[in-house]
Amino acid sequence: MKFVIGASRKNVEEGSGGPFAAAVFESGMGKLVSLDVNLVLTQKSSILHAEMVAIVIAQLKLGEYDLGGSDMPAHELVTSTEPCAMCFGAIPWSGILHLVTGASSEDAKAIEFDEGPKPENWIEELESRAIRVTTGVEREAAREVLQLYARTGGHIYNSRKC
Repeated sequence: MKFVIGASRKNVEEGSGGPFAAAVFESGMGKLVSLDVNLVLTQKSSILHAEMVAIVIAQLKLGEYDLGGSDMPAHELVTSTEPCAMCFGAIPWSGILHLVTGASSEDAKAIEFDEGPKPENWIEELESRAIRVTTGVEREAAREVLQLYARTGGHIYNSRKC
């Protein structure tokens, strides 16, 4: 998680994107498959959230759309912040079997990011699909990156209330 938070901080400090990062690892082995950051603003695409980019790059690198396939090692997604509605929806389809998060959705909302209509019981929804969820890992460090982004004038995109 510290590695992922470091990438999100670097993204903010370099002005190369939003305050979010995500990585896909082989579960248990700690082998990095992909590390990516939020590219929404720099690439002008609303779907380039860190989780989405990390999942796509991992799938392309491994040549598989299902990261949880029977012939694959288990994979986990480590994110600097809990997933928004879009990223939440992509997780079951990706084959990820463990989600690890840092900052909470409330931390993102506190700086005015709109997380979308994610179910209130989103953790139970993922767990009902055999996806293990671990939240709040290095939360303070991850929250600090969000606050740094806000303090330094980072653009809060899609902040309208739905």
